[in-house]
Amino acid sequence: MRKLKAALTALILCALLALAACSRASAPPGFMEATVTEVVDGDTVHVRLSGGREEKVRFIGVNAPEYTKEVEPYGKEATDYTKKHLLGKKVWLETDAQERDKYGRLLAYVWLSPPQGRSPSAEEVREKMFNARLLLDGCAQVMTVPPNVKYADLFVKLQREAREARRGLWGLK
Repeated sequence: MRKLKAALTALILCALLALAACSRASAPPGFMEATVTEVVDGDTVHVRLSGGREEKVRFIGVNAPEYTKEVEPYGKEATDYTKKHLLGKKVWLETDAQERDKYGRLLAYVWLSPPQGRSPSAEEVREKMFNARLLLDGCAQVMTVPPNVKYADLFVKLQREAREARRGLWGLK
């Protein structure tokens, strides 16, 4: 009877652990899980990858106003927006054709929660990708640098939407 109880307890424990593992958000293959440890400005952060390695990440496809050595209009707001939404948070990084820029920074699309697959819908990009949120809320402009163009056409549409609604930097006079 004791062996049966022990076996049932072990089985229940294994089942609970399996359920807990399945309930956590996991990224599709090719995505890297990371935690944002520092915000440099609106489009650049430092992260700690799940393996412990630190990386400086430049967001692909967007350019936020500067707020480092040079201060541009709406730079502080864009930096504060990124801090509010990313600092200390878990994110998922998706690279494109070119993994690093000439400064050695990791180039990535930053996801607030992992997409359902390698080809997310436009709606999923709008809801879950931080690069898209920067554009939609008027905290950045489109900056397409080939060969990293996976979402370039969608980003142009999102920027147009923000500009027409005069959101963020598009509302400056």
